[in-house]
Amino acid sequence: MKTAELKKLAFDYIDSISDKIIAHGETIMSTPELGYKETKTSAYVRDEMQKLGLSDIRGVALTGVTSRLKPESCRADVCVIGELDAVLTPDHPRADKLTGAAHSCGHNIQIAQMLGCADALKNSGVAEYLDGNVTFLAVPAEEFVELEYRQNLRDEGKIRELSGKKELAAQGFFDDISCAMMVHSQPNEPEKSCYIDCNSLGFVAKKIRFVGKAAHAGGAPHEGINALNAAMAAMMCIHTMRETFRDEDKIRVHPIITKGGDLVNVVPADVTMETYVRGATPAAIEDACFKVDRAIRGAAYAVGAEVVIEDIGSYAPLCQDKTLGSLFENNALEFMPADKIYHGIDMVGSTDMGDLSLKIPAIQPTFGGYCGGAHSREFCSTDDYVTHILPCKIMTATVIDLLVNGAEKAIKIKEEYNGCKSENI
Repeated sequence: MKTAELKKLAFDYIDSISDKIIAHGETIMSTPELGYKETKTSAYVRDEMQKLGLSDIRGVALTGVTSRLKPESCRADVCVIGELDAVLTPDHPRADKLTGAAHSCGHNIQIAQMLGCADALKNSGVAEYLDGNVTFLAVPAEEFVELEYRQNLRDEGKIRELSGKKELAAQGFFDDISCAMMVHSQPNEPEKSCYIDCNSLGFVAKKIRFVGKAAHAGGAPHEGINALNAAMAAMMCIHTMRETFRDEDKIRVHPIITKGGDLVNVVPADVTMETYVRGATPAAIEDACFKVDRAIRGAAYAVGAEVVIEDIGSYAPLCQDKTLGSLFENNALEFMPADKIYHGIDMVGSTDMGDLSLKIPAIQPTFGGYCGGAHSREFCSTDDYVTHILPCKIMTATVIDLLVNGAEKAIKIKEEYNGCKSENI
């Protein structure tokens, strides 16, 4: 059967199950869970994978779940990804009242797209014409939140990395994967549109503790060392560094004070601060981290406080594979005009998909059809067909392109992959 005929077969099947795909997204929207806590969502995905008749269904990375299209190992294996976790947005209309978690980034829709793709490839009659395998992955903990909880999991030996894709990479999960793809939401873009080859910033997350000396704030402040003053001075010193950051490096530093003292009448002696240092390249992030650390230490020295700076985690900048992106774009052109496909409009957020893109060819196109900003109470799908069904069709078609004719395209993309280690990432 010709490639175009296979795609038509898959598209017709996806249309026939479109209500089910949208229902997946709605079901998961109703049970938002934070990273490494996605037990209900993972159980739902596992149950749906079993209903589809997929192979090798198993848990991964504490709360993740994966399966395969075919039971046998193949030279080419394409990974289709959806993210399980929600984010903290307590004022979102669909937020969990107890935890404040909400799917205000669209991860519930990613899972729906992934399940729809799995359904179409497994049950439309396409699978027998594919000369390779497909791994379906519901991955936990993309949002970099609740770090103390995750550090405790790591201390207990339950995980090695604070995010799901990095955890799986450390376990060797992606070692035999040819390439990977997923589709993310494009916030504040209500129209049908697609964004290709849009990279994201990497970051280093820092936890800072200033240690001063307690004293009576009214009676003997001169006997104390004010750790809060050290933290405030550090924030001002960081501000003074901003003009040294080059525009093209896209450095973002945004600290918060997480503990400002113990009692109002005691000179603060124990103050903590957290910050991300984001940037477009590893070299830019390293340079900015050096300046930020220097500013923090200088502020502490000026006040007479001690300071401990701990780098608690990081994401690499996202580097999308251009060949894989071109295949995705060609399939997107079947559903939208060329002027609704945008290139190189980089995301200013961060994702552990960046770390995956350093290991294997990977893409994360973004799709319109969403109102509101990411992680905001206004975030929602404006057109369920555009957000759920079209990305499902395009990913399915891209998988077909990769795995027909001896899986030559998947094999070639993996063989030509250079690791995305240039200074352009």
